Amino acid sequence: MQIRGRGIEIGVGSGRFAKPLGIKIGVDPSLSMARMAKKRGIIVSLGVAEKLPIASCSFDFVLITTTICFVFDIEKTFIESWRILNHGGSIILGFINRKSFLGKLYMDRKEESPFYSIAKFYSTSEVLKKLKKNGFRKPDIKQTLFHQPSELKGVDEIHDGYGEGAFVTIKMRKEDRCL
Repeated sequence: MQIRGRGIEIGVGSGRFAKPLGIKIGVDPSLSMARMAKKRGIIVSLGVAEKLPIASCSFDFVLITTTICFVFDIEKTFIESWRILNHGGSIILGFINRKSFLGKLYMDRKEESPFYSIAKFYSTSEVLKKLKKNGFRKPDIKQTLFHQPSELKGVDEIHDGYGEGAFVTIKMRKEDRCL
């Protein structure tokens, strides 16, 4: 799964993913997270995924990693992502599949965690359905994290598809023209 061109990370947080991927622009609702990302050289706009403070048709790709479980409206998030993408641009999502062993564990322990207590987890099939509904095409799906994170001794394998690995990435294209 390759990413090229001008990209933005929605829910950039501290810049932990954007920085090593060479993404220089992000959006996040948290001022404290934005400050951390800025220290990593990321230009951050304060805002939410459902109403991005970004001009239409501005980016070649949108990255949303471990964020969709925290947005208030996933469909508005996808509509806004579509809006800011250039023709042929891609949305790239990374998330824990609700139906995986880790997704089930997080759901079972949701109320015990201050971090995940507000999270809404999605299955891969739910996310795909919502992406297609909102104009995205040609899914490229990968999965990893086949073992408990505490059991990992290095980087886990990456396989095509979904249904076995806990962490899923989906890349889909915007094929319609910008308005």
